Amino acid sequence: MAFPPGFLDEIRARVSVSDVVGRSVKLTKRGREHSGLCPFHNEKTPSFTVNDDKAFYHCFGCGAHGDVIKFMTEKHGLGFVEAVTQLAGEAGLEMPQQRASDRAAEQVARGLIDLMEDAAIWFQALLAGQPGAAARDYLDRRALRAQTIATFQLGFAPDGRQRLRQAMLAKGWTDGQLIETGLAILPEGGGEPYDRFRGRIMFPIRDMRGRCIAFGGRAMAADAKAKYLNSPETPLFHKGRTLYNVHQARKAAYDTGQLIIAEGYMDVIAMAQAGFAAAVAPLGTAVTEDQLMLLWRMADEPILCFDGDKAGLRAAARALDRALPLLKPGRSLRFAILPDGKDPDDLIKAEGAPAFAQLLDRAEPLAKMLWSFVASGKDISTPERRAALQRQAYDQVKQIADPTVRSHYESDVRERVRAAFKPRNTQRGGGYQFVNRKTTPRSDLNTSHLGRSDSDFPASALFEKVVVKTILNHPKLISTQLETLAELEIRQKDLQNALDAILSAYPTMEGLDSQAQKDNLLRRVPKPLVDELQRDIFLKTLSFTRPNVDTWQAEAGLGHTLMLHGRVLALLDESAEIEKSVVSQGEKAVAQFNALQAKLVEQNKELAAFDQQLSVSIA
Repeated sequence: MAFPPGFLDEIRARVSVSDVVGRSVKLTKRGREHSGLCPFHNEKTPSFTVNDDKAFYHCFGCGAHGDVIKFMTEKHGLGFVEAVTQLAGEAGLEMPQQRASDRAAEQVARGLIDLMEDAAIWFQALLAGQPGAAARDYLDRRALRAQTIATFQLGFAPDGRQRLRQAMLAKGWTDGQLIETGLAILPEGGGEPYDRFRGRIMFPIRDMRGRCIAFGGRAMAADAKAKYLNSPETPLFHKGRTLYNVHQARKAAYDTGQLIIAEGYMDVIAMAQAGFAAAVAPLGTAVTEDQLMLLWRMADEPILCFDGDKAGLRAAARALDRALPLLKPGRSLRFAILPDGKDPDDLIKAEGAPAFAQLLDRAEPLAKMLWSFVASGKDISTPERRAALQRQAYDQVKQIADPTVRSHYESDVRERVRAAFKPRNTQRGGGYQFVNRKTTPRSDLNTSHLGRSDSDFPASALFEKVVVKTILNHPKLISTQLETLAELEIRQKDLQNALDAILSAYPTMEGLDSQAQKDNLLRRVPKPLVDELQRDIFLKTLSFTRPNVDTWQAEAGLGHTLMLHGRVLALLDESAEIEKSVVSQGEKAVAQFNALQAKLVEQNKELAAFDQQLSVSIA
């Protein structure tokens, strides 16, 4: 059974060899390849390798070699058509109906590729000749070297409606073929076909195998209606599945481990000339899902290099949105945003290749860009606006299909919310002081009175346990206390991790009943910690932490705990200041420190008294 041109290539592009082989062979990733024991012969030392970039497997022991389709036929005993059918399903492709007409179409397509190659050669010849003088001057002003022009096989389409058409007809091609490839246009009102590309520098667009399937043309005339013009969709060319320069960038990406996505042809060419050969570009559209899958076959974390103007940022944001549902462990994007008003060519010319390399090295991870796009320019001066921003960030994260990646993104958003919403008031006086407690310096003194950690104070550790236990038993309180919990600083690491896990689960709880919400939270908190909270003798005396009390009682107890916790942290900060002055103040400082410790201990009694008041009000 014959298949349409490009169909098998599309399967190979969408289905990675390592995914298929990994179902029956234990693979270990080593650099850009995977290795394991060969499934085709008995061996004790791995000699079997899988290379997703080159889309093949190879055994250095027995010589077995092939692509993903061949592996299905030789390892699993499937027929060729059966293997293709199964893999097409995994790739999300419909199996073509093969008829005599389809086989004829395949032959036609092969001929169309030959026509495109003839056109590319003709365009190249005109660029090198007298008609291309002005185009050569333009390329010279853009500082393109002759070798670069030859490498990318740039050409020139002269003015005139019939120049290319007449040249191709003279070679034996027909008007029908010229129209089918998009090289010529048939007038709506009838008449002779005319050339699509006129007065333009021509950029051949090639597929993964290096075959010319389309063209892009840059207008030489300043008043042209379209500065850039691409071939239309044809039997050979689907712009949402193709990347400019993919055939050359593929090997460079394999060699360097780096892949750059730029906005246009000239960006890619300028990068390649400066030594960044692993560069590609979408074809006049935002990066599509198919293009992202193609990028990830060449590199784990391609770098989107877009201009810093509004259009560039919009393109980056669209690419981020397209990528989120497709993220997998180890598979993401990075973003290198250029200074506003500059493209890669400008930066390389002005500051050189090292400056561009530094820009790539500083590329931001997708997680940081997601937060930047959500939070940029937002007014978060009120609780409602902060809540709206947080909800928007969580809604973005919900798009991630892979549960492991989504969970880590939820934690990342949690941390960014905590940092962004941390109060900035550092004035002493009434109430407690808000400080960055992760960076507040502590004294190095280690006397019998001082030099204690925060966990030495019962109130500090206790309140943190109360908060976590109460939320575990009453998940509905997360929504009412979300902003306060976002700003809460917990100094016991295991409890901080538990709170982060709980709050990260919040976006997934919508629509669940109370018991399902509890189960969801308990799955995310280590069982030993849950058991410890249940066994704690003092916590057992606090009725509002129990699961069977009314929500209003739990909310009142939690609110009072958070208030006391703020007092405790303020006292701890004050004790740190006293530690610093112990040398100059001597016994006076020690007395002050002991008095503060007594105040901390008193907080336990206040919490118990408050719980007693709640119990009395219910009785």
